[in-house]
Amino acid sequence: MDAEQLAGLLAEVRDGTVSADEALARLRRLPYAEIAGARIDHHRSLRTGHPEAIYGPGKSPSQCARIVAEMLSGGSGPVLLTRASADQVAAALAACPGGVVHRPPNREPDSPDGAAQPSADLATVVWRAASARRERVVVAAAGTSDGPVASEAAAVLSAFGVTAQRVTDIGVAGLHRFLAEIDTLAEADAVIVVAGMEGALATAAAGVTSAPVIAVPTSVGYGAALEGVTALLAMHASCAAGIAVVGIDNGFGAAVAVMRTLDLAERAWTWSLSRSDADEVREAADDLATASDSIRNALRDGDEIDKAALTALLDQLDEALRRSWQASMATEKHRHGGAE
Repeated sequence: MDAEQLAGLLAEVRDGTVSADEALARLRRLPYAEIAGARIDHHRSLRTGHPEAIYGPGKSPSQCARIVAEMLSGGSGPVLLTRASADQVAAALAACPGGVVHRPPNREPDSPDGAAQPSADLATVVWRAASARRERVVVAAAGTSDGPVASEAAAVLSAFGVTAQRVTDIGVAGLHRFLAEIDTLAEADAVIVVAGMEGALATAAAGVTSAPVIAVPTSVGYGAALEGVTALLAMHASCAAGIAVVGIDNGFGAAVAVMRTLDLAERAWTWSLSRSDADEVREAADDLATASDSIRNALRDGDEIDKAALTALLDQLDEALRRSWQASMATEKHRHGGAE
C-alpha cells in the first residue's frame, strides 16, 4: 500500500463507502503478510516510495508465484521478480499473467553461452509498471559482457516508468568509442555505469556529465579482477568526485538509487511550481478584491462608473486569472511528463 492508496482508503471511510471494520482488516495487512515462508513488506512503498522486490535465487518456483500473487493483491504499485530462473518465470506467469519478462539482449533461457556471469540467463519480470516518466536515464556498459547487469538496471527502471537509453561497449580501452557518446552522457538526467575489470568507465563518465553517476562494478574480468572487487575498489577510489557505488553486479540497487534521486528532484520541482502557482492565485485574489472594492465604492457613493476605468479593471482581473491558469497548467504539465 502506498500513500495514495492509504489516503483513498481513509477518504472512503470518511464518506461511508467502506466500513471501519473493513478498513481495519485492510490495515492489518499493512506491515507485512506471511506467505510461503516469507514476510511480505506491504508497508515499504509507504515508507520509502518504492515497493519491495522479490529476489529469485534461493526461492522455489512455487514460492515466487505465491509471493508475486500476494504483492499484486496487497498494493497498487509495480511488482518485480528479479534474477529469476526459467522455472521461476514460468510459475510466476502461470499464477499471475501479464508480467513483462526482461532478459539481456540475444539471450534465451538456459542459453549454453550464458555461463560467463551468474546473472547472464536470469530474467527480471515486471507486473503493473508505473506510468511513463519524462526523465532521461542512460545505462552505459563498458563491455558486452556487462550486459546482463545493465539489462537488470534498465528493467527495474522500466518498472518505475523510466525508459533507459542503453549505451553498450564504450569501455576506455577503446577511448574513441567513449568519446562518441559524450553528448549522450552530458544530456542525461542520471547515468548508471556498469563496468568490470578495472572499472575505469565510471571515472570517465563522471568527468563529462553533471548528472548523478551510479557506478556498478561487475564480476567480469580475469584473475586480478577478483570477481569484481578490483572494479569496486577502483570506483570507490575514483578521482571524479561524487560517484555513488553499489555492490558488485547489483543492477537492481543502481536503478533504485537513481529512482530515489529522481523522485527527490520531482518533489522539489513540484513544490517550486506549487509555490509559484500559489503566489499567482494570491495575486489574482488581491486584484479581484481591488476591482470589487473600486466598483462597490463607486456604487455606494453614487459616482458614475467610467466605462474606460471599468474596462481597465476587468482587463486587470482577466490578466491575473490568466497568469493563475498558466501556473496551474505548468504544474500539471510537469506532473504528466511534459505532455501537452
